[in-house]
Amino acid sequence: MAKVHGHTQGLKPSQLKQLENLYRRRLPVAELILPEQALALSRLSAELGRQVGLVVSRRGEVEQVVVGGPESLPAPDLSRLRRGTSRLAGYYLIHTRLGSGGLSGQELSQLSRRRWDILAALTVEENGLPGAIHAVHLLPRPARGQDLRRLDPFLPGQAPEDMGRLVRSLEEELARQATGQEVGQAGNALLVSVTTGPKAEAEESLDELAELARSAGLAVRGRVIQRRQRPDPRTLLGPGKLSEVLALGLRLGADVLVVDQELSPAQAHHLALVTEAELKFIDRTQLILDIFAQRARTREGKLQVEMAQMRYLMPRLGLRDDGLSRLTGGIGGRGPGETRMEIDRRRVRERLHRLERELAEIGRQRQRRRARRQNLGLPVLSIVGYTNAGKSTLLNALTKSEVVAENRLFATLDPTSRRLRFPREREVIITDTVGFIRDLPEELRQAFAATLEELHEADLLLHVADASNPQAEEQIAAVEAILADLDLAETPRLLVLNKMDQAPFPALVALSRRHNGVAVSALNPATLTPLLERLEEMVGGLKDEQPRPEAG
Repeated sequence: MAKVHGHTQGLKPSQLKQLENLYRRRLPVAELILPEQALALSRLSAELGRQVGLVVSRRGEVEQVVVGGPESLPAPDLSRLRRGTSRLAGYYLIHTRLGSGGLSGQELSQLSRRRWDILAALTVEENGLPGAIHAVHLLPRPARGQDLRRLDPFLPGQAPEDMGRLVRSLEEELARQATGQEVGQAGNALLVSVTTGPKAEAEESLDELAELARSAGLAVRGRVIQRRQRPDPRTLLGPGKLSEVLALGLRLGADVLVVDQELSPAQAHHLALVTEAELKFIDRTQLILDIFAQRARTREGKLQVEMAQMRYLMPRLGLRDDGLSRLTGGIGGRGPGETRMEIDRRRVRERLHRLERELAEIGRQRQRRRARRQNLGLPVLSIVGYTNAGKSTLLNALTKSEVVAENRLFATLDPTSRRLRFPREREVIITDTVGFIRDLPEELRQAFAATLEELHEADLLLHVADASNPQAEEQIAAVEAILADLDLAETPRLLVLNKMDQAPFPALVALSRRHNGVAVSALNPATLTPLLERLEEMVGGLKDEQPRPEAG
């Protein structure tokens, strides 16, 4: 016999038997429930003095029986129900309510969180007889500022319309809204930001989050910004706004909710409890980690990404539940894999220690290579800059190399070194490094510490900036702040304003004068001459001030 869920403590065996017998019933989807079925359910609920809920499939089969208290019903376990490809849950919930009154605000919020086809409450009168049914459903489009529609109360067997046909029409309308929209390889995303500052700053941050999402293979369907005095400690968003976001995600066909702020372990846990529909949530850090996991090619890069993911997961292992399973597979779950994410803290710490030892050995190998380069007496130039500013493209243009360069964020993770010969027959070593980003996750900074050590050996830093980006000034400041955190503020540097052919001329001139930079287009070799002349001049000055040790 199927299990009865919820608060079953203190029930008699005969009462449990009656509850179990509810699984044998088949309810009419068009009417929700027949009068004789409503009568039996009402009498049983009145006898128990508790609410009784039925989760019913679109075929009218009772899939779950849930027992609550006198005034509330625990949430049914949707994870145990088979889900189809429909946007709605594929199930409706009808439960008894002792005494008068319709659906409460808390129950209405569950409608968007669970994506019920129909949510209905059957009133149980004092004499145990069934009263009116109060029903509600989600809307494909908001009406008068509401995401849902309340049906007029009706008696059992007297539904105002065919409920099965109503649900089919709702799904058809939702499908029509999604027709023609871009579909991401990894899913469709809804971006969310909760800010205490100006809305304009949140918009700029979401622009960058959208680029990150596209780099990860997500199609961005929409964005939501909420301004609050302080983020909600449980779910970041407020309860009302969270319901709105989930309803919007349903209408837009989003299956991934990407939060611009980093979720605390407690927030991730509570969001997992309230978003049991087919909607996965990740935060900005998880998204960046996922991109790094996709881009890692070398053994060192894969080890660094795995260590960053392990460090991120460590504080979240104490809240193991369905929330952790959402971090596995696809966006936000690449790298260590599902089994690694389910192991306990002790084994995670052991794995972290092994990763640290392996990366330390790779770091020593890198140090020996740096020592050999130093023995050659060649100056070292390191290219730094915001992600997707064109660093790898510039390296290819200067050295005639074929390093992978793509127009997406974090296309290059692994450092690459090449020789650059100036027109006056002087040679230098030029190194490309991983791109920076605002609010670079601490886990990534720790994992890529060995890679970033390359910057400390550089005689000159080439700070490449995308001059065509409207946030170029903010990106330059973000890179400078990271360099300062890495104790590289005193290292000589030259600002290279890339993509000059795409930048507004007044803005390009202003940036060049403000930062004493050189404007180039890495795709046009004819524009590189001023840069080479400036570099040769600066390298010559460095060599006079700090002569390199001779080989041998």
